[in-house]
Amino acid sequence: MPSAPANLDHLLDAAEKFGVVGSPSSTAQLALDILGSAVARKLVGELALFRFSQDSHPHYALGQITEVQLRNIWHEDPTMRSLIRQRGRVDAVSERQDTHLGQMVISAVFRSDGERRYQPSILGTVPPTGTFINAVSDSVLDELLSPYREQLFYLGQVYGSAPKLPLWFKHFDRGADGAGEAYHIGVFGKTGSGKSVLAKMILLAYARYPKMALLVIDPQGEFARDLRKGGSSGEFALPLGDIARDLGKQSYPMTVRNLVLDRWELFEQILCESRFFERLTVPQGENRQLACNILADKLQKAGIKLKDLWTHESFDKAWKLLGDDKVQKVFYRTEASRARFAGALEEAAAEEFFKDYWGPVTELFREDRKDARTINQALAWLLNPEAANRPILVIDLSREQAKGLFWNDRIQALVIKRLLDGLKDTAEYFYKEGASLNTLVVIDEAHRLASRDLQRDDEAALGVRSVLVDAARTTRKYGLGWLFISQTLSSLHTEILQQLRIFFFGFGLALGQEFNALDQLVGSSGKTALDLYKLFRDPHSSFDTASRQYSFMTIGPVSPLSFAGTPLFFNAFSSVEEFLTANRLVNKKLY
Repeated sequence: MPSAPANLDHLLDAAEKFGVVGSPSSTAQLALDILGSAVARKLVGELALFRFSQDSHPHYALGQITEVQLRNIWHEDPTMRSLIRQRGRVDAVSERQDTHLGQMVISAVFRSDGERRYQPSILGTVPPTGTFINAVSDSVLDELLSPYREQLFYLGQVYGSAPKLPLWFKHFDRGADGAGEAYHIGVFGKTGSGKSVLAKMILLAYARYPKMALLVIDPQGEFARDLRKGGSSGEFALPLGDIARDLGKQSYPMTVRNLVLDRWELFEQILCESRFFERLTVPQGENRQLACNILADKLQKAGIKLKDLWTHESFDKAWKLLGDDKVQKVFYRTEASRARFAGALEEAAAEEFFKDYWGPVTELFREDRKDARTINQALAWLLNPEAANRPILVIDLSREQAKGLFWNDRIQALVIKRLLDGLKDTAEYFYKEGASLNTLVVIDEAHRLASRDLQRDDEAALGVRSVLVDAARTTRKYGLGWLFISQTLSSLHTEILQQLRIFFFGFGLALGQEFNALDQLVGSSGKTALDLYKLFRDPHSSFDTASRQYSFMTIGPVSPLSFAGTPLFFNAFSSVEEFLTANRLVNKKLY
């Protein structure tokens, strides 16, 4: 068997050459002199590789070409410019004296040990001028990363090029293919940038691990549709549920119709949000909160169970309690206010209140609904450490699934907070037992749930944001990671952004506050990378759907080619077949 350097060197000798290392160059960024044979081809975004010797060992450095400049010193001469203005060109110097200069940012360096293995290294010296820069192909990457072939996952091709960009998504536990701790991930981009499809691909990358649990909090219901049998949505119709089932992952879309709320505190908050007390002349504010609190307290003392609140018997008890003068004195101190409330209560049609206000609220707590599970039961099923292949659970909290129930954005926020609190408590329990939760939570529409600008009186939304911010700080060591999907970067809470380890940036963040936020995340070393990001075009500006490109910039430890922390660029797969074939997810047929 040939040695590793000879094998890889053979591939590089046969590869296309773009140029050579030029001057001035540094270990941070190389200047390239583009060869004449390559000046007419697209180079920006191309993945390139060069070999050099360092510490008496063969080394291989990879990076992407981020910029190409044209220089012609004769055209910069004032006298020559005057001549060119009259003639348009001067045959002796125009084009013939052009030089093309490229900029290459190094993202990974490998040292060969001579036994078909390559170890991460650094660019500790600058290779000599004249060192050839070679085009990278899939075969070169396959050879270079052959020991890690089973760990690799692909979301698309190198930006504007043919090779697939190798990525890896490791589970959050120790052992084979494990990262040993959780990662927090962010996927950002304008509506239509492809961020939701990319998030679904990432979800499938983690679905390969039997012991990893996956939870999707889905305010719009998009993930839930795709997880159902035969389900897929959008232009890129990825059958998420069918592929997950082929991987052995049981998936369960749970809606608000079969999710049972299980806290008296939630009953108080939701009843306060409803029109129940408004129709009884109790305005929104402290008085209504007191009324809900005393009613819930009295019902509990009367032996009424939360799961039985929907019954007429429970309603009759509540109606009777509200007529008690001692109860009324808790939330109305003046006799005139109590008289007004008592009059409204006497005139109200009890049956109408039961049907229109009490029923839609208390139905949320009813356990005998079809396929119903309490939040604790749902989380216990998802996080069961004894399960051979832990499942995917999607909580569909969309309005269309809540018909006949009392539901709005504030109640959605209250339910999400209850889910997040349950997750945190479970993660802390696992941690105390010396185990990793090994779970990824996907938060769709994160800019709504964890916005840095919220109204101070919106207690439900503030509560959700507070839990998410705290979770981003603390749950990584518990093996609980978060994937935030957001249309904006600047509006997401700063503390969450600071805790993210892996970023994916799609089209739409190149202007105003969004670009300022992106600039701060990438840092001063990524200025040329940002120039390349600005070249992303709107996918919907294409002439037809077949020619759309969904481009992304990624930062963080998500690729064996980016351990230097520099950005990488890729175009996401444009077809389901390409994605499935590249990742060996095809069973007997293409979906």
